Amino acid sequence: MGSKTKKSLLVTMLSFLLMLVLIGCNSSEAQEEQMDTGLDPKEWNNLAFKDLFPLHWESYLDNLENQNEVLPKNDPSIEPMLPIVWNGFGFAVEYNLTRGHTYAFEDQMNVRRITGNPNAVSACMSCKTTVFPAMIEEFGPERAYKLNYHDEALPWLEEFAGEYKGMLKDENGNVAEWGHASVGCATCHDPVTMELRITAAHLTDGLERLGYDLDNVSQHDMRSLVCAQCHVEYYFDPLNNLQTTLPWGYGLTFEDQWEYSEYQASRDGGFQGEFVSTISNTPILKAQHPEYELWSYGPHQTVSCADCHMPFERRDGKKKVSSHRWGSPLETMEQSCLTCHGDKSIDYLKNRVNDIQYRHKEQLLRAQDIGATAHYYVNRMITRGVDEAKIKEVQALVREGQWFWDMPAAENSYGFHNPDGAMASFARSIDRSQEAILLATRALMAIGEDIEELERQIEITKENVMNEPESHKRHTHAINEWFPNVRDN
Repeated sequence: MGSKTKKSLLVTMLSFLLMLVLIGCNSSEAQEEQMDTGLDPKEWNNLAFKDLFPLHWESYLDNLENQNEVLPKNDPSIEPMLPIVWNGFGFAVEYNLTRGHTYAFEDQMNVRRITGNPNAVSACMSCKTTVFPAMIEEFGPERAYKLNYHDEALPWLEEFAGEYKGMLKDENGNVAEWGHASVGCATCHDPVTMELRITAAHLTDGLERLGYDLDNVSQHDMRSLVCAQCHVEYYFDPLNNLQTTLPWGYGLTFEDQWEYSEYQASRDGGFQGEFVSTISNTPILKAQHPEYELWSYGPHQTVSCADCHMPFERRDGKKKVSSHRWGSPLETMEQSCLTCHGDKSIDYLKNRVNDIQYRHKEQLLRAQDIGATAHYYVNRMITRGVDEAKIKEVQALVREGQWFWDMPAAENSYGFHNPDGAMASFARSIDRSQEAILLATRALMAIGEDIEELERQIEITKENVMNEPESHKRHTHAINEWFPNVRDN
């Protein structure tokens, strides 16, 4: 066969292969264009998707079954100093380990930090329900976030979505009363085309401030961004009608967000923090759940959230679908981990994760305990009449120490998403809290304070907090005759 004939044949074969590729792409695009569920573009009810996607729905209902026992997070076996470091805020009263996403909305409605707070606002709902976009449409962004949770938002919600309550249930008898409006289908999917989408205005705003090109987002990135609608740190901006806002002005690292939060606090009328400690009278930033941020500069940033938390599975033994049971990849290691780490055994990988999480919790508890002690040192400075300038200097260190403890502590992977980033944050927390204690010690010793007696009082107070059998009453033992409420008195 001649040289020209070979070249001609090669060109023909390449052209044929290219044609097949283009046909495949076009048919794929056509198939995507043909997807029309027939649903209302504004559909919010998770039940509307049940019969259209039965395998995905079956997977979604698995969220009704809890993977772990739901305990209060201030349990002495988990994080015993929470009633101290959050004293004066609703999280000190009740804060529980999470249930499945199907319960997200009703668990928020029923938690004591909401039911016991007559001033709670509707912004709290912004990442817990598929109904919130409708609330923005109804009230406008100027009002939607600052409605009174109890007197305005809930009555409207009952009328708008209440008739379907209790209809989300599984064969084991688990019922999510507000599961039809909890985090679900319309949170992440366009109801008509089922394409992934961002419905949370706060995420769109945060990404735009980072310079993110939202017109050219890859499918791979979308498989994480839909999760970032909720799994992020945020605050309610007093300069913008209490709208949910991400502190992403300078970047995504915990250090970047700290600097941005301090900038906001320096503005006239800017956000100072979620609460002021009753023990130290320090304005405190309460971290939420910054999984997206910690992951974004960690070793697994090249894989998406869905790759690990929504692995492909065969529900009917034939069709492969993405799991919609959102939980720990440790429950699906073969599908979630071995896809990339096929050269390792499941036991090896599990031990590796356990080692990371053990070390993380060790430093978490250390940072939390030192931070709690620092609050009490400030309390004593205030009650002993130490110079106001010195008190403010120590309060600033307590505030910073608590932020760098709380961010990795509130993050739900126990450090796995970014072991180095989490450890660096705990190290900074411990450093700042210890510096606060050192400065306070010098100031107190200068006026004759007995530091050994102070330490004894602190340890007894901590023990009293932990020994209270009722979790929602533990915070009441953090204030006593040694350490009075210095915020409200």
